[in-house]
Amino acid sequence: MAARRTPRPLEGTPAGHGFAFPAEWERQDAVWFSWPRPEGISFPGRWHTVPEQLAGLVREVAARERVRINVPNANWERIVREQLAAYDCPARRVSFLHVPTNECWCRDHGPAFVVKRGRAGARKLAVVDFGYNAWGGKYPPFDADDAVPTRVAHELGLPLFRTDVVMEGGAIDVNGAGCLLTTESVLLNPNRNPGLSRRGVETFLREWYGQERVLWLGEGIEGDDTDGHVDDLARFIGPRTIVTAVEDDPRDRNHRVLKENLRRLGRLRGLDGRPFEIVTIPMPKRIEREGLRLPATYLNFLFVNGALLVPTFRDRKSERVALSTLQRALPHRRVVGVDCFELIWGLGAIHCLTQQQPRA
Repeated sequence: MAARRTPRPLEGTPAGHGFAFPAEWERQDAVWFSWPRPEGISFPGRWHTVPEQLAGLVREVAARERVRINVPNANWERIVREQLAAYDCPARRVSFLHVPTNECWCRDHGPAFVVKRGRAGARKLAVVDFGYNAWGGKYPPFDADDAVPTRVAHELGLPLFRTDVVMEGGAIDVNGAGCLLTTESVLLNPNRNPGLSRRGVETFLREWYGQERVLWLGEGIEGDDTDGHVDDLARFIGPRTIVTAVEDDPRDRNHRVLKENLRRLGRLRGLDGRPFEIVTIPMPKRIEREGLRLPATYLNFLFVNGALLVPTFRDRKSERVALSTLQRALPHRRVVGVDCFELIWGLGAIHCLTQQQPRA
């Protein structure tokens, strides 16, 4: 067998070649996962609780589109197949790639897919391989995670763009109409790209995500070890609609952060100069384990074909409000709650664990 060769990156930027990062609600071909292993650090002391809830998430995705799972080798493929079968997850739409990872947070280390739209609806895909340093060097080693996008591009035979600038999928959100939403606490943090100014970051986002306007929020919620990813705070659910979390209890540390977040959202404008429609949903009740506040939020949802998969945390009162509000805002899409009470011990939920691949 001939030795595999690393794909040669394209010269220039995605925007320079006509590519852009699509809105997450666009039609998808697959959703990617990187399966966790007991030797990882993401679920200390509770790894045994994770496979059941992960299988439940995979089952919801596979009912609507393909699932692709990164595992280190054939032995781990067998183990994961057995885990999925044990929890009644059909394998018909599930495939595996032997791509080793350090941890399971595919949103941040996985392939970022950009799309080039041609005539008569034709679309081309490419992969962007951003730099990855485990949220500012917090959790070494991360070399295997950093290599994932290039490996995936090779496996799929897709064009590749590569840069050493650190970017994480959970740090940005786009509306499919030229706007990108992010936070200062992550992208202006010197633990990512200390050589980039605010203006430099904005220029980079426009060129590498193919967007025209960068919209800034401030800080993240308590317990978020990423320094404040936007996918825990506020998300686009349409070109003109942003859903955001609010915390009514003034004693909660998230109250001030989310109030300021809501104020900033009200001042943002789209490319046409008009304000966005802002939809609010509550935060779930506080979850603590071993003295640690966990970053539970309903905003860490995932768009899949025909549905929105929303993490839930066994707080029926706030869950009912959040799910019903999202369902009213998305009448043509089924809103599905997925239990993530054990997964949040890893400080992430559905969106953090996944990466969507748009349909070509």
